[in-house]
Amino acid sequence: MKNIFPKSLKKGDKVAVISPAGAVDAAQLEKGIEMIKNRGYEPVLGEHLYTKFSNGYNYAGTEKERIKDINWALNDKEISAVWASRGGYGCQHLIQHLKLNKFKESPKWYIGYSDNTVIQSYLLKKGFVSIHGQTIKTSSFGVTEESYDLIFDILKGKAPKYALNAHQFNKKGNCEGELVGGNLALIYALLGTRYSFDFKNKILFIEDIGENFYALDRMIMSLELSGVFNKINGLIVGGMTNMGDEKENKSYEESFDEFAYQLISDKLSKYKFPVIFGFPNGHIKDNRPLIIGGKVKMKVEDKVKVDF
Repeated sequence: MKNIFPKSLKKGDKVAVISPAGAVDAAQLEKGIEMIKNRGYEPVLGEHLYTKFSNGYNYAGTEKERIKDINWALNDKEISAVWASRGGYGCQHLIQHLKLNKFKESPKWYIGYSDNTVIQSYLLKKGFVSIHGQTIKTSSFGVTEESYDLIFDILKGKAPKYALNAHQFNKKGNCEGELVGGNLALIYALLGTRYSFDFKNKILFIEDIGENFYALDRMIMSLELSGVFNKINGLIVGGMTNMGDEKENKSYEESFDEFAYQLISDKLSKYKFPVIFGFPNGHIKDNRPLIIGGKVKMKVEDKVKVDF
């Protein structure tokens, strides 16, 4: 079955802002919420958007509170899009309790990345696409204006097209397929569960932040042992930020960690599918959105194209 795209937004539509994972302060969302208003939409804040609950991690509320907010946002017929305030950790607590009864009658865009990969995998299992893009809270790297512009373009019905320069680790070739993936740690965490992505004939996107190189190797090995690389048509590798023993934030240019890329490239050397390195999506300043569940064509030659 063809995946379902939500209706395009029009001026005045309501955008729910929720915190499904980590805690966030109001000051961290001021610019993002104002941006939604300035684009002509009405932000509607989740009841527990700024709630804090400490239980080995600073969550944006208890599991019950976060479940309540996300189910409200997904099913309220007056809401046209749901935008996560941030990632962090905690979305895995929610997926067993998600309700889509009203959502199915009026699908809406879900926007986020990082830990939100879990929610996006769930939605795709149910046949709905989502936007893997910048959250309302900007990272310590900042975020380019174009990163948000492109999200609003998608919300208005314009599919993204990207042209990139060649990368030394790229593997040439052309392919097409439905895009799956997101944050590698969450893709890895869902393997073997009923919430994992279906990888057959798909194009896989991965990105990550703050992982030791051995942990990156372990996750790539788990994908291999699970047969993922025998199923996919192609791979897109985004930001690999603050990897290894790096303690300080790297600049945008250094967010495509060369050793991490070398490690991934070596692991994939025996596979024939095309691979793109250096795609501008992830925990980076230039975080350009991708449509999870969207049909994508990738051309990897001297110039690289990724078109939805």
